[in-house]
Amino acid sequence: MNKSWAIVNKILPFSCVDGPGNRLVIFLQGCNFKCLNCHNPYTISRCKECGECVASCPHQALSFINNKVIWQSSTCQQCDTCINTCNYQSTPMTYRYSIEDILKLIRKYLPFLNGITLSGGEATLQLAFIEQLFSAIKQAQDLKHLSCFVDSNGYLPQLGWQKIVNVMDGAMIDLKAWDNQVHEALTSKGNLRVKKSIEYLAKMNKLYEVRFLIIPKHTDLQQNAEQLANFLKQFDANIKIRINAFHNHGVRGEAKTWQSASKQHIENFAMELKQFGLKNIVLPTVYLS
Repeated sequence: MNKSWAIVNKILPFSCVDGPGNRLVIFLQGCNFKCLNCHNPYTISRCKECGECVASCPHQALSFINNKVIWQSSTCQQCDTCINTCNYQSTPMTYRYSIEDILKLIRKYLPFLNGITLSGGEATLQLAFIEQLFSAIKQAQDLKHLSCFVDSNGYLPQLGWQKIVNVMDGAMIDLKAWDNQVHEALTSKGNLRVKKSIEYLAKMNKLYEVRFLIIPKHTDLQQNAEQLANFLKQFDANIKIRINAFHNHGVRGEAKTWQSASKQHIENFAMELKQFGLKNIVLPTVYLS
């Protein structure tokens, strides 16, 4: 097998909210969006190997060897001092996993799994790894029954999706705003590619779920329920929609002052989407205010 590595932020052996059934979720490091409301900003940038965080570590879990920051996970106390020190909002606390490493991990938990989900950050920034991992799973007699999903911001061009569409079972796409300029203000990128990704994946029968995050006074999804519904139901009126409620716990910068979305905000939006023809809508089970 061709040796391929991924830079991984963390792995959840079991999750029931990242696709159908019980799933092993791999969070890849790096993102091409800079969302103002990001709850995990340290997953956006890869370590710059500047070494600034090394001296700040109170547990001596970091060292600087051959111009690289070395993290000792066995010594680390997860105090996040390095993250708070970093000038690039990154983290040295990442792992390198090969295809073989991930397959070994999957087999460890195999009796309990229905599938694998690659998330982030933004998983598609490490597209070659996704393609090789999913291909290896589909070719393995003991693993090929597992479904392979990608959780994405949708910014990957169609040519990129074409590289993995035949080894991927489904994708979950976040549409963060309807208007291109509003989307760019929130994320630093426009949403034309995101809409194209939704369209392409739906036509290929690989769109598992579209996700909306409601941020009162900042997202425009609430004011564009009819346009959203018309856009999505042209593919399938039963397309799965998941509505998430913004909360400002754990965010940084100006988003800390933003209003959290209430149950009423979410239910009103869901009711409008249903009135305009969408049927399969999932609401939050917990609201944080």
